[in-house]
Amino acid sequence: MTKAPAEVPKGHPRGLKALFFTEMWERLGFYLMLGILFLYIIDTERGGLGFTTAVAGEIYGTYMAFVYFTPFIGGMIADRLLGYRRSVLIGGLLLAAGYFALGIRSMPTFYAGLALLCFGNGFFKPNISAMVGNLYAPDDPRRDAGFNIFYMGINIGATISALLAAPLRNLWSFNMAFTAAGVGMLIGVAVLLYSWKGLEKADRKPVTTEGDFGLKQVFLTILLPAAIFGVGGYFVGQAIPFVANSIGPVTFGFIIGMLPIMAYFGHIVRSAGPEEKPGLAALIPVYIAGGAFFMVLHLSGGLITVFAEHNTDRQAEWIPTSTEFYAQKAMPSYYHNASPDLERPDERTLFIVPDRTESMFGARILSESAVGEIRGDTANGIEVGNVGDDGVDALFACTVYPDANVNLTTSKDAHGVMTTSVKIDPEKTESTGNVALSRSIDGRDVPVVMVGQETFDSVYHDVSADAPRLAPGKFVRLLNAELLTGFWNPFFVVICTPLVVWFFAWRSKRGKPISTARKIFLGMVITTVSVLIMALASKLGGDGASKTSMNWLIMYYLIITFGELCLSPMGLSLVTKLAPKRLVGLMMGGWFLSTAIGNKMSGFISGLEPSTMMFVLLAIAILGVAGFIFVMLPRLDKAIKKYGA
Repeated sequence: MTKAPAEVPKGHPRGLKALFFTEMWERLGFYLMLGILFLYIIDTERGGLGFTTAVAGEIYGTYMAFVYFTPFIGGMIADRLLGYRRSVLIGGLLLAAGYFALGIRSMPTFYAGLALLCFGNGFFKPNISAMVGNLYAPDDPRRDAGFNIFYMGINIGATISALLAAPLRNLWSFNMAFTAAGVGMLIGVAVLLYSWKGLEKADRKPVTTEGDFGLKQVFLTILLPAAIFGVGGYFVGQAIPFVANSIGPVTFGFIIGMLPIMAYFGHIVRSAGPEEKPGLAALIPVYIAGGAFFMVLHLSGGLITVFAEHNTDRQAEWIPTSTEFYAQKAMPSYYHNASPDLERPDERTLFIVPDRTESMFGARILSESAVGEIRGDTANGIEVGNVGDDGVDALFACTVYPDANVNLTTSKDAHGVMTTSVKIDPEKTESTGNVALSRSIDGRDVPVVMVGQETFDSVYHDVSADAPRLAPGKFVRLLNAELLTGFWNPFFVVICTPLVVWFFAWRSKRGKPISTARKIFLGMVITTVSVLIMALASKLGGDGASKTSMNWLIMYYLIITFGELCLSPMGLSLVTKLAPKRLVGLMMGGWFLSTAIGNKMSGFISGLEPSTMMFVLLAIAILGVAGFIFVMLPRLDKAIKKYGA
């Protein structure tokens, strides 16, 4: 008698909804912060930190490297000590604390916030995905659909993040946007706690089994050697002028720190038995492809963000006045490579001050002496009003501190331009008030922008004195850079995923399926094309001499999204299928490590100039990786066939 197949339950487990919304809020906060992090570090006009792009690249790359490295450790801690629910809860609280720390404008809280985000992501990211899998039996046909629904939450959160970051930054500040990310994360934590008992099925009691790669082994064979090599590499990099003046000691130390880890993974492959070696060896090119791809993809938060901010025509007069908060007001730096046809601001709305005062105004911090000098120069017609007083427009409000506590540090960026950062020392210094500057023009008070003489001249370069000017108090309206770099990729993922799935299914129905390895190769080729699109855009803009259409960025994100859909899911799938069961966790860690290395290099590249040559060299490098994958295709296909992957 034939046994009837088990009836498939309708719908999905109740816990899926809770995990969906928890992940959605976490990704919303993560991408909201990531979309503006680089801008916050380099900004000199809207309350940012005012660091050079090189320093920003080091910070961004190091953060992105460790935010992808810590899930390797966090997953193992959950398996052996904490379980999944508690790990996700701890991760969520650490993430919220990190965002709130970034919401305070000070260097200690800035670095502490980034560290908290790295640790929080390590606990949160790997374990919430594991909980989704635990909701279903191994043979449950609803599992794939459940993951599709869950990952839709990721992309919904990422898409909404860009739509939230822009108005928060335009209406308030960078720091308010970071704080909002923390609030969003707390909402995700609240969803988790509300569904705590219902998620018990998705949890796992901490257990260890014989043959597991334990935490002690991880520390002794991976973390400790990496730390020793990394710290040593940092000091060696400081001592070698070529390294210090090129990639920098931080990046050099990170690369050196990765050497013992790469050597360890190489040892695993060499010492494996004949049944395990082909699968493990096949993962090496998969790691290389993954690291190279994410090096390019995560330029979105760095190099591509710089291109969008400085080299892209972001005029947005088409934004309805009902959604004015989506229109960013153009500051003086926008005009340095803008078309001569673009209306300039009325000269009377720009107030020429010493360069030191211009830098302080850009950070929205003024010293008491600077305020005194402005008040003392009665001929300039500038009114210094206290924020909160009637009739004071606080559009460009600045916080005032004693002179002794306002420190300025000047350095050159990748373009040779002097960049000045402003900070308060000590950070806990109490302010003496908040002021806003205005000037009476044509019978009404309008806010003014403080600029140095060089900045003033750059606003009106190649523009005749009798050319039309904006009405006093009116600004050119811009689309925020993070709307271009943060919205389109997740949006295209949602739109293009069904198309990519259909294409591969169509090929299979025709008897011409595309193997998993060839999908990875195809993803690398498509990624190369996307980088060449950026090279062409940069060429047309004369490497920053003029602004290019934002359509180039939209095209870039459309193409690289197809590359992502071909490569990223395939890489994760192959790691779980080609690695022996006893090493799945460790080899998944290898995938995260390769991504971390790619992210660190992404940060280094982001500290350079987004020029045609840079994009061409990057395309050649990615094409070289694609060529390596092509050469390895027979070996990869053979290993995939051997293990039924």
